[in-house]
Amino acid sequence: MRKILDGLYGAAEWLAMAALGVIALLVFAQVLGRVFDTIIGLFGLPPFGFLVPSLAEIAGFLLVGASFMALAGSLRGGAQIRVTLGLSAMPYRMRQVAEVFVLVIGAALSWFFFYYASKLTVDSYRFNELSYGIIAIPLWIPQAVMALGVGIFAVALVEDLFEVLAGRSPSYLAKEDGAVEEV
Repeated sequence: MRKILDGLYGAAEWLAMAALGVIALLVFAQVLGRVFDTIIGLFGLPPFGFLVPSLAEIAGFLLVGASFMALAGSLRGGAQIRVTLGLSAMPYRMRQVAEVFVLVIGAALSWFFFYYASKLTVDSYRFNELSYGIIAIPLWIPQAVMALGVGIFAVALVEDLFEVLAGRSPSYLAKEDGAVEEV
């Protein structure tokens, strides 16, 4: 099971990185087209007029996808911002109870978000909702990526909850003697 979950989290992180890479390529292509138009304009030639249609909208959708697909990986890597001042002052047992409480609330909210994001995706697909840009993109595509990302995040939270309930440290904490890692 550990291998499957690690593969799931890794795949989500790779998809997030790929989305950011595509954003960079699209913006680079747009800038290169403008530079080319400027250069040929210096020679008195008419501009070619290269542009990436709906660039802002596509980049926005890709950024949402990257953000949500990176949630589980950033949690497991300890990269998410956590308020640890109160936890570091607690005795070990009380800190463990606080971790369980926070993980239960976080997992419940994540599953709630996953459920309604999935419902929104199905509704957008059923009613064929499209974006308003030059390129009409079916809205269910970015919504499905968002729902998938938050679903993977919810799985990671539940996994960490079971780790804490079993008396082990969650993935986002320092592994040596259960100390809370300061972020």
